[in-house]
Amino acid sequence: MWALLVSLFLFGLYSTAVFFAVRAAQTARTPQGAVGWVVFLITAPVLGVPLYLFLGHHRFRGYRIARQESERVVEGIKTFADFSRPDPDKMGINPRPFEALAHLPVSRGNGAELLIDGEATFASIFEAIESAKSYILIQFYIVRDDSLGQELQEKLIAAAKRGVHVRFMTDAVGSYGLPSAYLEAMQEAGIDVADPKEQRGPNFRFQLNYRNHRKTVVIDGETGFIGGHNVGVEYLGQNPQFGHWRDTHIKMTGHIVRQLQLIFVEDWHWARDEDLIDELDWAGSESEQDMNALLVATGPGDDSETGAMMFFSAIAGANERVWIASPYFVPDIDIMTALQHAALRGVDVRILVPDVIDHKLPWLAAFAYFDEIRECGVKVLRYTDGFLHQKAFVVDDTLAAVGTTNLDNRSFRLNFEAMALFFDTRAADAVAAMLEKDFASSYELTRFLAQQPAHIRYGAPLARLFAPIL
Repeated sequence: MWALLVSLFLFGLYSTAVFFAVRAAQTARTPQGAVGWVVFLITAPVLGVPLYLFLGHHRFRGYRIARQESERVVEGIKTFADFSRPDPDKMGINPRPFEALAHLPVSRGNGAELLIDGEATFASIFEAIESAKSYILIQFYIVRDDSLGQELQEKLIAAAKRGVHVRFMTDAVGSYGLPSAYLEAMQEAGIDVADPKEQRGPNFRFQLNYRNHRKTVVIDGETGFIGGHNVGVEYLGQNPQFGHWRDTHIKMTGHIVRQLQLIFVEDWHWARDEDLIDELDWAGSESEQDMNALLVATGPGDDSETGAMMFFSAIAGANERVWIASPYFVPDIDIMTALQHAALRGVDVRILVPDVIDHKLPWLAAFAYFDEIRECGVKVLRYTDGFLHQKAFVVDDTLAAVGTTNLDNRSFRLNFEAMALFFDTRAADAVAAMLEKDFASSYELTRFLAQQPAHIRYGAPLARLFAPIL
């Protein structure tokens, strides 16, 4: 009897493994990921089957269903953009790939202000919250119940008490440690909370690998914020392990704020099955800075590889320079090729990454990629003044971007991300000047992998095996 039960269990396990292997081959987002899962499931089903349930990834069907319901807003934005089309002579890079990825048009009439590091970022966000008159839309990947999180909570509650409609959303994985009491206090004050433990989106079900990594604040449809900061005192540089936390947010005005608002509406619709379109302001105003801009949101719900294609389009469009800052460097083959080709064309390609470790595997895996790009002329710069967490890039003097997307497979294919793109010399100059200061606090990597300490020399190739989920 016992032998029969064991046989039935093994038969069921291997049948499940074969089923998942076929599914992985059909739906995995990369060939490398498909091969990895098929081999793992067939050779080690005891480990492979439960891990695939939680970490197996394919396209997240249905997430962007809200885009269908918000089509009239999209059409309204496009129609309004007909009256605010940028001057073609001021567009130094072809915007069409980015517009196709965003499903939205580039428009003029936008403004931008770089917010460098946590103090500047949260001072600006808190000031905007205090000035809100009608509504606040706020979403962070990580929210902690520490002094910064409590200050945010207090300001949102104060806004709700003066009649501002506050809608608050966070990610179940990123904010795993956030106590229920934090959310309950806001709900009792009249704040509309999308409880991560109850929402329909990526949660603790067999979707653990999907995360909403966006950090969005919209005030009255007029002012918007996006960038790398989450809500926690470490983002103010108060964590002794990391010290100075080097990060960047951007404050925006103009049409791009309505685009950012649209992405929040879609995320909210998925989390709460609630349509906010008729409750928000879509008219807005223009900025005197009159910059050309576009909000590009990407994620596993997209039909194409939008995250990787956004970076590929930027790198391919560079003629003189492409500087990228990212806390992680675990790119796919296409991005590696684009970086190498750009350097071979004579483009000044620089990748700025932290020297400090926060997540061991992606930090280690990056070393397995550095040799290939450096051999083609790409400069790898390692930031030493604390931990670098910003996600930004600049192309020539024509395009600058700040947002939430890391230069890794997780951001390209597993996370819901967003980047604010400004097609403007002033924005490019500002981001370039910011990065030049960061370069001054960095050193150029000159040692190849074979010259690294043993734990990097042998660990990097092994860590790279996990690249599809890093």
